[in-house]
Amino acid sequence: MEAFLVALVSVWDDSGYVAYNMGNFIMMLVGFVLLYLAIGKGFEPLLLSPIAFGCLLANVPKNGFEEPGVMAVIMYGIHHEVFPPLIFMGVGAMTDFGPLLANPKTLLLGAAAQGGVFIALLGAMLLGFTVQEAASIGIIGGADGPTAIYLTAKMAPHLLGAIAVAAYSYMSLVPLIQPPIMKLFTTKADRKIVMSQLRTVTHFEKVVFPIMSTVMISLLLPPVTALIGMLMLGNLFREAGCLDRLSDTAQNALMNTVTIMLATGTGLTMKAESFLTYQTILIICLGLVAFAAGTLMGVVFGKIMCIADGGKTNPLIGSAGVSAVPMAARVSQRIGQQYNPANFLLMHAMGPNVAGVIGTAVAAGAMLAMIGPVGK
Repeated sequence: MEAFLVALVSVWDDSGYVAYNMGNFIMMLVGFVLLYLAIGKGFEPLLLSPIAFGCLLANVPKNGFEEPGVMAVIMYGIHHEVFPPLIFMGVGAMTDFGPLLANPKTLLLGAAAQGGVFIALLGAMLLGFTVQEAASIGIIGGADGPTAIYLTAKMAPHLLGAIAVAAYSYMSLVPLIQPPIMKLFTTKADRKIVMSQLRTVTHFEKVVFPIMSTVMISLLLPPVTALIGMLMLGNLFREAGCLDRLSDTAQNALMNTVTIMLATGTGLTMKAESFLTYQTILIICLGLVAFAAGTLMGVVFGKIMCIADGGKTNPLIGSAGVSAVPMAARVSQRIGQQYNPANFLLMHAMGPNVAGVIGTAVAAGAMLAMIGPVGK
């Protein structure tokens, strides 16, 4: 009997319950809330579900994740920018750049929406963050989780958990955050504007675009070559016409696998000791400012474009300038149809939407080139 009690005490001493604290409890509650939003409310479940579950796992004391093993490999992929370029390959393979090529001026809407990145950067610096930390916080405004992780891992790795969660959370909340801003800065007449049908883009244009974009952007901003290169390689798989097997793998098997790894790894960074800080609250708030400002800048520039071309551009598509593909474009379509059931803005909104993906990566590359990674 005594030996049994000794063994029982030993098991208890080795259990996670002994080291479990209030911080772990709070973070597990956060994980439960994220699971509810993902599964119960349908807010980007493919991303939020593994993030939430990773948060639960990270806050189990004595979990041994620091030891060599699968979890250590996942964390390596997060901290050493392995997953974001692979995600970009999948995004490129799934994305049709045709709407952007058919209406190149929508590239300006994607560029305008990046204004939120730099507004949040300035705000973060005013609140006392270093320039590297501020740049990482600002990139949340691009609504691009992989780019946020890629940049933060280089410039502010200690903020990776908070920034990654903020970026993916705001991506999933696009249908809630954007519509009030879109309606506030447009009139009913603006929202009813029907845009003319896009021209047909040739196969030659679709093949040349990813190749030339890679060369030109990478030479201008070498630090972002990995993201742009993999994005355009995936798109080349899609458009080449003779690489269907590679395109299918990038869109499905690889994309799904890497999404699980990336999202779970993001959740694993949400340890109580690093997440429950005053800085995290500021990052969440600044991220919202960045995302709202990016949406605002896109809509306002869309309004300017509408005035300049005599009412041919529906300003609602400007909100799709953030790089949440294709969610932001779908929001533009939904709001447009609320005011004019005959309005079909989805393909028009995909132009600034894919421009936003490129724009956010370019913004990240510009900040890496001008500011430099942490320690430089």
